[in-house]
Amino acid sequence: MNQTTKGFIRPLHSKLQALSRILDISLIIGTLYLALLIYGVSDDEAYLLPCFIITALFGIFAENNELYQGWRGAPMFDESLRIMFSWLGAFTLLVSGGYIFNAKFDYSLEVIQLWLPLAPTTIILTHTIRRGCLSYFRSHGFNTRSYAIYGANTLGLRLKLAISELPWLGYQFFGFYDDKTEESESRLSDAEIGNYVGNFAKMLDDAKNAEIDHIYITLPLAAEKRISHFIEQLADSTVSVNIVPDFFTFNLIQSKWSNIQGIPVVSVFDTPFNAFDGVAKRIEDLLLCFVILPLIALPMLFIAIAIKITSKGPIIFKQQRYGIKGEKIEVWKFRSMTVCENGNDVKQATKNDNRLTSIGGFLRKSSLDELPQFLNVLQGTMSVVGPRPHAIAHNEFYRKQIKGYMLRHKVKPGITGQAQINGCRGETDTLDKMEARINYDLEYIKQWSLWLDIKIVIITIFKGFYNKQAY
Repeated sequence: MNQTTKGFIRPLHSKLQALSRILDISLIIGTLYLALLIYGVSDDEAYLLPCFIITALFGIFAENNELYQGWRGAPMFDESLRIMFSWLGAFTLLVSGGYIFNAKFDYSLEVIQLWLPLAPTTIILTHTIRRGCLSYFRSHGFNTRSYAIYGANTLGLRLKLAISELPWLGYQFFGFYDDKTEESESRLSDAEIGNYVGNFAKMLDDAKNAEIDHIYITLPLAAEKRISHFIEQLADSTVSVNIVPDFFTFNLIQSKWSNIQGIPVVSVFDTPFNAFDGVAKRIEDLLLCFVILPLIALPMLFIAIAIKITSKGPIIFKQQRYGIKGEKIEVWKFRSMTVCENGNDVKQATKNDNRLTSIGGFLRKSSLDELPQFLNVLQGTMSVVGPRPHAIAHNEFYRKQIKGYMLRHKVKPGITGQAQINGCRGETDTLDKMEARINYDLEYIKQWSLWLDIKIVIITIFKGFYNKQAY
Protein backbone atom coordinates (compact mmCIF):
# COMPACT_ATOMS: atom_id res chain seq x y z
CA MET A 1 0.00 0.00 0.00
CA ASN A 2 1.26 3.47 -0.89
CA GLN A 3 2.58 5.36 2.14
CA THR A 4 3.19 8.74 0.47
CA THR A 5 -0.24 10.08 1.27
CA LYS A 6 0.03 11.63 4.70
CA GLY A 7 -3.14 13.68 4.57
CA PHE A 8 -4.61 14.86 7.82
CA ILE A 9 -7.16 17.26 6.31
CA ARG A 10 -9.90 16.08 3.99
CA PRO A 11 -10.37 18.42 0.99
CA LEU A 12 -13.51 20.55 1.22
CA HIS A 13 -14.26 19.07 4.65
CA SER A 14 -17.59 20.42 5.88
CA LYS A 15 -16.25 20.92 9.41
CA LEU A 16 -13.37 23.05 8.11
CA GLN A 17 -15.80 25.12 6.08
CA ALA A 18 -17.96 25.65 9.15
CA LEU A 19 -14.86 26.57 11.18
CA SER A 20 -13.84 29.10 8.54
CA ARG A 21 -17.30 30.70 8.64
CA ILE A 22 -17.21 30.92 12.44
CA LEU A 23 -13.72 32.42 12.36
CA ASP A 24 -14.76 35.10 9.85
CA ILE A 25 -17.80 36.03 11.94
CA SER A 26 -15.60 36.18 15.04
CA LEU A 27 -13.20 38.52 13.23
CA ILE A 28 -16.04 40.85 12.22
CA ILE A 29 -17.28 41.02 15.81
CA GLY A 30 -13.76 41.21 17.26
CA THR A 31 -12.65 44.07 14.99
CA LEU A 32 -15.77 46.04 15.92
CA TYR A 33 -15.06 45.72 19.63
CA LEU A 34 -11.41 46.56 19.00
CA ALA A 35 -12.52 49.78 17.28
CA LEU A 36 -14.86 50.54 20.20
CA LEU A 37 -12.00 49.95 22.65
CA ILE A 38 -9.56 52.15 20.72
CA TYR A 39 -11.95 55.10 20.70
CA GLY A 40 -13.25 54.51 24.23
CA VAL A 41 -16.90 54.01 23.27
CA SER A 42 -18.57 52.44 26.29
CA ASP A 43 -22.12 52.11 24.95
CA ASP A 44 -21.20 48.96 23.03
CA GLU A 45 -24.57 47.20 23.43
CA ALA A 46 -26.12 49.54 20.86
CA TYR A 47 -23.76 48.04 18.26
CA LEU A 48 -24.97 44.47 18.81
CA LEU A 49 -27.92 44.64 16.38
CA PRO A 50 -26.04 46.15 13.42
CA CYS A 51 -23.16 43.76 14.10
CA PHE A 52 -25.54 40.79 14.03
CA ILE A 53 -27.14 42.05 10.81
CA ILE A 54 -23.87 42.64 8.99
CA THR A 55 -22.48 39.22 9.94
CA ALA A 56 -25.63 37.60 8.56
CA LEU A 57 -25.43 39.68 5.37
CA PHE A 58 -21.73 38.93 5.00
CA GLY A 59 -22.49 35.23 5.26
CA ILE A 60 -25.11 35.51 2.50
CA PHE A 61 -22.78 37.46 0.21
CA ALA A 62 -19.90 35.10 0.97
CA GLU A 63 -21.98 32.05 0.09
CA ASN A 64 -23.09 33.69 -3.16
CA ASN A 65 -19.45 34.48 -3.98
CA GLU A 66 -18.51 30.84 -3.17
CA LEU A 67 -16.02 31.94 -0.55
CA TYR A 68 -16.27 28.67 1.39
CA GLN A 69 -16.38 26.21 -1.49
CA GLY A 70 -12.71 25.30 -1.22
CA TRP A 71 -9.75 27.33 -2.43
CA ARG A 72 -7.67 24.70 -4.20
CA GLY A 73 -6.99 26.10 -7.66
CA ALA A 74 -8.11 29.69 -6.98
CA PRO A 75 -5.43 32.38 -6.42
CA MET A 76 -5.48 34.35 -3.17
CA PHE A 77 -6.08 37.57 -5.08
CA ASP A 78 -9.43 36.23 -6.32
CA GLU A 79 -10.40 35.13 -2.82
CA SER A 80 -9.45 38.57 -1.46
CA LEU A 81 -11.73 40.19 -4.02
CA ARG A 82 -14.59 37.89 -3.01
CA ILE A 83 -14.04 38.84 0.64
CA MET A 84 -13.98 42.56 -0.20
CA PHE A 85 -17.11 42.39 -2.38
CA SER A 86 -18.93 40.36 0.28
CA TRP A 87 -18.00 42.83 3.02
CA LEU A 88 -18.77 45.96 0.98
CA GLY A 89 -22.07 44.48 -0.18
CA ALA A 90 -23.07 43.68 3.40
CA PHE A 91 -21.94 47.08 4.68
CA THR A 92 -23.78 48.92 1.88
CA LEU A 93 -27.03 47.10 2.61
CA LEU A 94 -26.67 47.80 6.34
CA VAL A 95 -26.14 51.52 5.79
CA SER A 96 -28.93 51.68 3.18
CA GLY A 97 -31.30 49.94 5.57
CA GLY A 98 -30.39 52.44 8.28
CA TYR A 99 -31.34 55.35 6.04
CA ILE A 100 -34.53 53.68 4.78
CA PHE A 101 -35.78 52.85 8.29
CA ASN A 102 -34.47 56.12 9.71
CA ALA A 103 -32.30 54.61 12.45
CA LYS A 104 -32.11 57.06 15.35
CA PHE A 105 -28.96 55.92 17.15
CA ASP A 106 -25.94 58.17 16.69
CA TYR A 107 -23.07 55.77 16.01
CA SER A 108 -19.47 56.86 16.34
CA LEU A 109 -18.13 57.87 12.93
CA GLU A 110 -14.55 57.16 14.04
CA VAL A 111 -15.50 53.60 15.03
CA ILE A 112 -17.23 52.97 11.69
CA GLN A 113 -14.31 54.44 9.71
CA LEU A 114 -11.90 52.10 11.48
CA TRP A 115 -14.17 49.04 11.37
CA LEU A 116 -14.89 49.40 7.62
CA PRO A 117 -11.34 48.53 6.43
CA LEU A 118 -10.22 46.61 9.53
CA ALA A 119 -12.74 43.76 9.30
CA PRO A 120 -12.04 42.67 5.68
CA THR A 121 -8.29 43.22 6.13
CA THR A 122 -8.12 40.85 9.09
CA ILE A 123 -10.27 38.27 7.26
CA ILE A 124 -8.02 38.42 4.19
CA LEU A 125 -4.91 38.21 6.40
CA THR A 126 -6.30 35.18 8.24
CA HIS A 127 -7.19 33.40 4.98
CA THR A 128 -3.71 34.18 3.64
CA ILE A 129 -2.03 32.73 6.73
CA ARG A 130 -4.22 29.63 6.52
CA ARG A 131 -3.24 29.14 2.89
CA GLY A 132 0.42 29.62 3.70
CA CYS A 133 0.31 27.03 6.48
CA LEU A 134 -1.53 24.46 4.35
CA SER A 135 0.81 25.09 1.39
CA TYR A 136 3.81 24.59 3.69
CA PHE A 137 2.48 21.27 4.96
CA ARG A 138 1.64 20.09 1.45
CA SER A 139 5.10 20.99 0.16
CA HIS A 140 6.50 18.72 2.91
CA GLY A 141 4.34 15.76 1.96
CA PHE A 142 1.36 16.32 4.25
CA ASN A 143 -2.20 16.57 3.00
CA THR A 144 -1.12 15.51 -0.49
CA ARG A 145 -3.23 13.49 -2.92
CA SER A 146 -2.02 11.34 -5.80
CA TYR A 147 -4.05 11.40 -8.99
CA ALA A 148 -4.09 9.60 -12.33
CA ILE A 149 -5.79 10.36 -15.63
CA TYR A 150 -7.54 7.75 -17.74
CA GLY A 151 -7.49 9.07 -21.28
CA ALA A 152 -4.15 9.91 -22.88
CA ASN A 153 -5.79 12.50 -25.09
CA THR A 154 -5.72 16.26 -25.55
CA LEU A 155 -8.20 16.89 -22.70
CA GLY A 156 -6.20 14.66 -20.34
CA LEU A 157 -2.98 16.49 -21.17
CA ARG A 158 -4.75 19.81 -20.70
CA LEU A 159 -5.95 18.73 -17.26
CA LYS A 160 -2.47 17.56 -16.24
CA LEU A 161 -0.88 20.85 -17.31
CA ALA A 162 -3.57 22.85 -15.48
CA ILE A 163 -2.96 21.00 -12.21
CA SER A 164 0.83 21.14 -12.58
CA GLU A 165 0.66 24.95 -12.71
CA LEU A 166 -0.85 24.91 -9.20
CA PRO A 167 1.75 23.11 -7.03
CA TRP A 168 0.18 24.38 -3.80
CA LEU A 169 -2.82 22.11 -4.44
CA GLY A 170 -0.83 19.21 -3.06
CA TYR A 171 -1.77 16.92 -6.00
CA GLN A 172 0.95 14.52 -7.16
CA PHE A 173 0.63 13.08 -10.66
CA PHE A 174 0.76 9.27 -10.81
CA GLY A 175 0.48 8.81 -14.58
CA PHE A 176 -1.73 8.31 -17.63
CA TYR A 177 -3.76 5.19 -18.31
CA ASP A 178 -5.26 4.30 -21.68
CA ASP A 179 -6.33 1.15 -23.52
CA LYS A 180 -5.73 2.55 -27.00
CA THR A 181 -2.44 1.98 -28.79
CA GLU A 182 -0.05 4.85 -29.38
CA GLU A 183 -0.90 4.72 -33.10
CA SER A 184 -4.57 5.51 -32.44
CA GLU A 185 -5.71 8.94 -33.61
CA SER A 186 -7.26 9.80 -30.22
CA ARG A 187 -4.23 8.66 -28.21
CA LEU A 188 -1.32 11.03 -27.74
CA SER A 189 2.19 9.64 -28.00
CA ASP A 190 4.34 8.76 -24.99
CA ALA A 191 6.59 11.68 -25.89
CA GLU A 192 3.62 14.06 -25.57
CA ILE A 193 2.07 12.71 -22.38
CA GLY A 194 5.30 11.67 -20.64
CA ASN A 195 4.26 9.23 -17.92
CA TYR A 196 2.21 6.37 -19.44
CA VAL A 197 1.49 3.73 -16.78
CA GLY A 198 -0.73 1.16 -18.46
CA ASN A 199 -4.26 0.15 -19.43
CA PHE A 200 -7.48 0.08 -17.44
CA ALA A 201 -6.73 -3.29 -15.86
CA LYS A 202 -3.48 -1.88 -14.49
CA MET A 203 -5.29 1.22 -13.21
CA LEU A 204 -7.89 -0.95 -11.46
CA ASP A 205 -5.14 -2.94 -9.72
CA ASP A 206 -3.38 0.27 -8.62
CA ALA A 207 -6.66 1.68 -7.34
CA LYS A 208 -7.43 -1.46 -5.33
CA ASN A 209 -3.94 -1.34 -3.86
CA ALA A 210 -4.57 2.29 -2.77
CA GLU A 211 -1.77 3.60 -4.99
CA ILE A 212 -4.04 6.36 -6.29
CA ASP A 213 -6.35 8.75 -4.43
CA HIS A 214 -8.12 10.36 -7.40
CA ILE A 215 -8.83 9.18 -10.94
CA TYR A 216 -9.93 11.60 -13.64
CA ILE A 217 -11.65 10.06 -16.66
CA THR A 218 -11.20 12.30 -19.71
CA LEU A 219 -12.93 10.21 -22.38
CA PRO A 220 -15.14 11.85 -25.05
CA LEU A 221 -18.89 12.14 -24.49
CA ALA A 222 -19.51 9.35 -27.01
CA ALA A 223 -17.78 6.84 -24.69
CA GLU A 224 -20.73 6.70 -22.29
CA LYS A 225 -20.90 2.89 -22.14
CA ARG A 226 -17.16 2.53 -21.52
CA ILE A 227 -17.27 5.16 -18.78
CA SER A 228 -20.20 3.40 -17.12
CA HIS A 229 -18.31 0.08 -17.23
CA PHE A 230 -15.16 1.66 -15.75
CA ILE A 231 -17.12 3.25 -12.91
CA GLU A 232 -18.73 -0.12 -12.03
CA GLN A 233 -15.30 -1.72 -11.88
CA LEU A 234 -13.76 1.11 -9.84
CA ALA A 235 -16.57 0.83 -7.31
CA ASP A 236 -14.62 -2.13 -5.97
CA SER A 237 -11.93 0.25 -4.66
CA THR A 238 -11.72 3.28 -2.40
CA VAL A 239 -10.45 5.65 -5.10
CA SER A 240 -12.29 8.92 -5.78
CA VAL A 241 -13.53 8.90 -9.38
CA ASN A 242 -14.01 12.13 -11.32
CA ILE A 243 -15.47 12.44 -14.81
CA VAL A 244 -14.13 15.32 -16.90
CA PRO A 245 -16.60 15.68 -19.82
CA ASP A 246 -15.09 17.11 -22.98
CA PHE A 247 -17.33 20.19 -23.17
CA PHE A 248 -14.42 22.10 -24.70
CA THR A 249 -15.65 20.89 -28.08
CA PHE A 250 -18.32 23.57 -27.61
CA ASN A 251 -17.82 27.31 -27.37
CA LEU A 252 -18.84 27.50 -23.72
CA ILE A 253 -20.41 30.74 -22.49
CA GLN A 254 -20.83 30.85 -18.70
CA SER A 255 -21.39 27.09 -18.47
CA LYS A 256 -22.50 25.80 -15.09
CA TRP A 257 -23.97 22.73 -13.42
CA SER A 258 -27.51 22.77 -12.08
CA ASN A 259 -30.25 20.26 -11.43
CA ILE A 260 -33.96 20.02 -12.03
CA GLN A 261 -35.67 17.76 -9.49
CA GLY A 262 -32.40 15.89 -9.05
CA ILE A 263 -31.67 15.62 -12.79
CA PRO A 264 -28.19 17.11 -13.52
CA VAL A 265 -28.14 19.74 -16.25
CA VAL A 266 -25.15 21.46 -17.84
CA SER A 267 -25.70 24.86 -19.45
CA VAL A 268 -23.54 25.49 -22.51
CA PHE A 269 -24.64 29.03 -23.37
CA ASP A 270 -25.89 31.07 -20.43
CA THR A 271 -25.93 34.59 -19.06
CA PRO A 272 -23.18 35.39 -16.53
CA PHE A 273 -25.75 37.02 -14.24
CA ASN A 274 -27.79 35.23 -11.62
CA ALA A 275 -30.38 37.25 -9.70
CA PHE A 276 -27.78 38.68 -7.32
CA ASP A 277 -25.18 39.45 -9.99
CA GLY A 278 -27.80 41.15 -12.16
CA VAL A 279 -28.71 43.47 -9.31
CA ALA A 280 -25.02 44.10 -8.54
CA LYS A 281 -24.36 44.95 -12.20
CA ARG A 282 -27.30 47.38 -12.24
CA ILE A 283 -26.15 49.06 -9.03
CA GLU A 284 -22.67 49.39 -10.53
CA ASP A 285 -24.13 51.08 -13.62
CA LEU A 286 -26.19 53.53 -11.58
CA LEU A 287 -23.27 54.43 -9.30
CA LEU A 288 -21.00 55.05 -12.31
CA CYS A 289 -23.68 57.22 -13.92
CA PHE A 290 -24.12 59.27 -10.75
CA VAL A 291 -20.36 59.88 -10.72
CA ILE A 292 -19.82 60.44 -14.45
CA LEU A 293 -22.92 62.38 -15.56
CA PRO A 294 -22.20 65.47 -13.41
CA LEU A 295 -18.64 65.51 -14.80
CA ILE A 296 -19.71 65.32 -18.44
CA ALA A 297 -22.81 67.53 -18.24
CA LEU A 298 -20.96 70.75 -19.17
CA PRO A 299 -18.92 69.17 -22.01
CA MET A 300 -22.14 67.65 -23.38
CA LEU A 301 -23.74 71.11 -23.39
CA PHE A 302 -20.80 72.59 -25.32
CA ILE A 303 -20.85 69.71 -27.81
CA ALA A 304 -24.59 70.12 -28.34
CA ILE A 305 -24.14 73.85 -29.05
CA ALA A 306 -21.25 73.14 -31.45
CA ILE A 307 -23.30 70.57 -33.37
CA LYS A 308 -26.23 72.99 -33.67
CA ILE A 309 -24.01 75.82 -34.93
CA THR A 310 -21.89 73.85 -37.41
CA SER A 311 -24.49 71.70 -39.20
CA LYS A 312 -28.19 71.30 -39.88
CA GLY A 313 -30.12 68.50 -38.27
CA PRO A 314 -30.87 67.08 -34.82
CA ILE A 315 -28.28 67.22 -32.04
CA ILE A 316 -28.97 63.65 -30.93
CA PHE A 317 -28.91 60.80 -33.45
CA LYS A 318 -31.11 57.89 -32.40
CA GLN A 319 -30.50 54.51 -34.01
CA GLN A 320 -32.15 51.15 -33.45
CA ARG A 321 -29.78 48.40 -32.38
CA TYR A 322 -30.00 45.02 -30.67
CA GLY A 323 -29.85 44.87 -26.89
CA ILE A 324 -29.96 42.00 -24.41
CA LYS A 325 -31.73 38.87 -25.73
CA GLY A 326 -31.59 40.40 -29.22
CA GLU A 327 -34.41 42.84 -28.46
CA LYS A 328 -34.42 46.15 -30.33
CA ILE A 329 -33.36 49.22 -28.37
CA GLU A 330 -32.84 52.87 -29.29
CA VAL A 331 -29.23 54.00 -28.81
CA TRP A 332 -28.42 57.72 -28.50
CA LYS A 333 -25.34 59.43 -29.91
CA PHE A 334 -24.31 62.98 -30.72
CA ARG A 335 -24.89 63.41 -34.44
CA SER A 336 -21.55 63.36 -36.24
CA MET A 337 -22.79 62.98 -39.83
CA THR A 338 -24.97 64.89 -42.24
CA VAL A 339 -27.18 61.79 -42.64
CA CYS A 340 -29.15 59.77 -40.09
CA GLU A 341 -29.15 56.21 -41.43
CA ASN A 342 -31.35 53.83 -39.48
CA GLY A 343 -32.60 51.22 -41.93
CA ASN A 344 -31.63 47.93 -43.51
CA ASP A 345 -28.63 49.47 -45.28
CA VAL A 346 -26.28 51.31 -42.92
CA LYS A 347 -22.85 52.11 -44.33
CA GLN A 348 -19.96 52.15 -41.87
CA ALA A 349 -17.93 55.33 -41.55
CA THR A 350 -14.68 55.19 -43.53
CA LYS A 351 -11.53 57.30 -43.67
CA ASN A 352 -12.21 60.80 -45.08
CA ASP A 353 -15.93 59.99 -45.19
CA ASN A 354 -17.72 62.91 -46.89
CA ARG A 355 -20.77 62.37 -44.67
CA LEU A 356 -18.93 63.61 -41.57
CA THR A 357 -19.74 67.07 -40.25
CA SER A 358 -16.99 69.60 -39.59
CA ILE A 359 -16.63 68.37 -35.99
CA GLY A 360 -17.91 64.83 -36.60
CA GLY A 361 -14.49 63.30 -37.17
CA PHE A 362 -13.18 64.68 -33.87
CA LEU A 363 -16.27 63.51 -31.97
CA ARG A 364 -15.93 59.98 -33.32
CA LYS A 365 -12.15 59.66 -32.83
CA SER A 366 -12.44 60.90 -29.24
CA SER A 367 -15.62 58.85 -28.54
CA LEU A 368 -17.35 62.03 -27.36
CA ASP A 369 -20.25 61.24 -29.70
CA GLU A 370 -21.13 58.33 -27.39
CA LEU A 371 -21.58 60.37 -24.19
CA PRO A 372 -25.42 60.47 -24.50
CA GLN A 373 -25.41 56.70 -24.05
CA PHE A 374 -25.03 57.24 -20.32
CA LEU A 375 -28.71 58.23 -20.53
CA ASN A 376 -29.36 54.83 -22.12
CA VAL A 377 -27.62 53.30 -19.11
CA LEU A 378 -29.95 55.20 -16.77
CA GLN A 379 -32.90 53.89 -18.79
CA GLY A 380 -31.63 50.36 -18.29
CA THR A 381 -31.26 49.45 -21.97
CA MET A 382 -27.45 49.63 -21.87
CA SER A 383 -24.64 49.09 -19.40
CA VAL A 384 -21.46 51.09 -18.89
CA VAL A 385 -19.38 47.99 -19.70
CA GLY A 386 -20.39 45.39 -22.24
CA PRO A 387 -20.17 44.48 -25.93
CA ARG A 388 -20.67 47.53 -28.17
CA PRO A 389 -24.09 47.56 -29.89
CA HIS A 390 -23.98 47.34 -33.67
CA ALA A 391 -26.48 48.68 -36.18
CA ILE A 392 -29.22 46.15 -36.90
CA ALA A 393 -28.14 45.90 -40.54
CA HIS A 394 -24.61 44.98 -39.43
CA ASN A 395 -25.96 42.48 -36.91
CA GLU A 396 -28.00 40.68 -39.54
CA PHE A 397 -24.98 40.52 -41.85
CA TYR A 398 -22.34 39.36 -39.37
CA ARG A 399 -24.52 36.82 -37.52
CA LYS A 400 -24.43 34.76 -40.73
CA GLN A 401 -20.67 35.16 -41.14
CA ILE A 402 -19.29 34.67 -37.61
CA LYS A 403 -20.00 31.64 -35.45
CA GLY A 404 -21.46 32.55 -32.05
CA TYR A 405 -21.99 36.20 -33.03
CA MET A 406 -25.40 36.50 -31.34
CA LEU A 407 -24.05 35.15 -28.02
CA ARG A 408 -22.79 38.69 -27.32
CA HIS A 409 -26.42 39.58 -26.65
CA LYS A 410 -26.52 37.42 -23.51
CA VAL A 411 -25.69 40.69 -21.70
CA LYS A 412 -26.64 44.34 -22.16
CA PRO A 413 -24.57 46.27 -24.71
CA GLY A 414 -22.06 48.69 -23.23
CA ILE A 415 -20.47 52.07 -23.80
CA THR A 416 -17.04 50.50 -23.49
CA GLY A 417 -15.87 46.92 -23.36
CA GLN A 418 -13.10 44.37 -23.63
CA ALA A 419 -12.81 44.82 -27.38
CA GLN A 420 -12.50 48.62 -27.15
CA ILE A 421 -9.66 48.66 -24.61
CA ASN A 422 -7.79 46.17 -26.81
CA GLY A 423 -7.93 48.45 -29.85
CA CYS A 424 -10.86 46.82 -31.70
CA ARG A 425 -12.66 49.99 -32.72
CA GLY A 426 -13.57 51.80 -35.89
CA GLU A 427 -14.19 50.43 -39.35
CA THR A 428 -14.40 46.64 -39.78
CA ASP A 429 -13.55 46.51 -43.49
CA THR A 430 -12.44 42.88 -43.23
CA LEU A 431 -14.16 39.93 -41.57
CA ASP A 432 -11.19 39.13 -39.35
CA LYS A 433 -11.46 42.56 -37.67
CA MET A 434 -15.05 41.87 -36.67
CA GLU A 435 -14.12 38.33 -35.58
CA ALA A 436 -11.44 39.76 -33.26
CA ARG A 437 -14.01 42.11 -31.76
CA ILE A 438 -16.51 39.28 -31.21
CA ASN A 439 -13.84 37.06 -29.62
CA TYR A 440 -13.11 39.79 -27.07
CA ASP A 441 -16.85 40.22 -26.41
CA LEU A 442 -17.37 36.50 -25.79
CA GLU A 443 -14.26 36.37 -23.60
CA TYR A 444 -15.72 39.20 -21.51
CA ILE A 445 -18.97 37.27 -21.01
CA LYS A 446 -17.06 34.12 -20.01
CA GLN A 447 -14.91 35.92 -17.45
CA TRP A 448 -17.38 38.55 -16.22
CA SER A 449 -16.98 39.93 -12.72
CA LEU A 450 -17.48 43.31 -11.08
CA TRP A 451 -13.71 43.59 -10.79
CA LEU A 452 -13.34 43.07 -14.57
CA ASP A 453 -15.86 45.86 -15.17
CA ILE A 454 -13.94 48.23 -12.91
CA LYS A 455 -10.68 47.29 -14.64
CA ILE A 456 -12.17 48.03 -18.08
CA VAL A 457 -13.52 51.40 -16.90
CA ILE A 458 -10.10 52.39 -15.51
CA ILE A 459 -8.29 51.33 -18.69
CA THR A 460 -10.86 53.18 -20.80
CA ILE A 461 -10.18 56.41 -18.92
CA PHE A 462 -6.47 56.22 -19.71
CA LYS A 463 -6.38 54.67 -23.17
CA GLY A 464 -9.83 53.78 -24.43
CA PHE A 465 -11.28 57.08 -25.64
CA TYR A 466 -9.14 58.33 -28.51
CA ASN A 467 -8.55 56.02 -31.46
CA LYS A 468 -7.11 56.86 -34.88
CA GLN A 469 -9.04 54.01 -36.48
CA ALA A 470 -12.41 55.46 -35.47
CA TYR A 471 -13.61 57.37 -38.52
